[in-house]
Amino acid sequence: MIKRTISGMIGKGSLAHNRREFFAENVEPDRVQLNICYQNENLKEVYKELFDDAVGRYNIGKRKDRQITNYYEKIRQGKQEKLFHEVIFQIGNREDMAVGTAEGDLAVKILDEYVKDFQKRNATLRVFGCYLHQDEATPHLHIDFIPYVTGSKRGLDTRVSLKQALSSLGFKGGSRSETELNQWVQSEKQKLAMVMRENEIEWDQKGTHEQHLSVLDYKKKVREQEVEELTEHKN
Repeated sequence: MIKRTISGMIGKGSLAHNRREFFAENVEPDRVQLNICYQNENLKEVYKELFDDAVGRYNIGKRKDRQITNYYEKIRQGKQEKLFHEVIFQIGNREDMAVGTAEGDLAVKILDEYVKDFQKRNATLRVFGCYLHQDEATPHLHIDFIPYVTGSKRGLDTRVSLKQALSSLGFKGGSRSETELNQWVQSEKQKLAMVMRENEIEWDQKGTHEQHLSVLDYKKKVREQEVEELTEHKN
């Protein structure tokens, strides 16, 4: 059985980049048609779907200056929560699971199987964007989601909360390195590893694994900076 690393990284969440509204330097435009779009919803519309009823209940009996007129803008302008979060999953790297090779095709098959149960497994993380990219060096998944909690006793009864959304899935914060988010990412990597095993690939967690991740993190930061510049230019 062959061994491959798993990369599970928190992304910056450039929706325009994920949707290929512009091309970063590492994208091969002639392979864009190979990408798979599982979900591509309007973020503001999903906010209305999730929170409008709760906003209505919250505003009852409150003075005008205490009411919430636009929950999307309240979160966007606030500092406590992000509008949405992104996670990126990849198997192996450009040397051993490259796009266009038999191994790369297998990575696509595994990621496709893995992502199909993602929303069911993570009910409090509302996925609105999900893309499998094959127009870069290695196949990888971008999953964009809104974490939310229901039945809250403070503020809106349904509201954005990463900590509470992950807590309801069973992830409790511990040390600085064992936050709810880190525990959840690790759990999802385990789920991906199970699908890999079904396809005769073992998760390689030894030796160069951490080094591989650090290189990927560095490349991700460089790519994020490029994407930010392209986004500003597009705007």
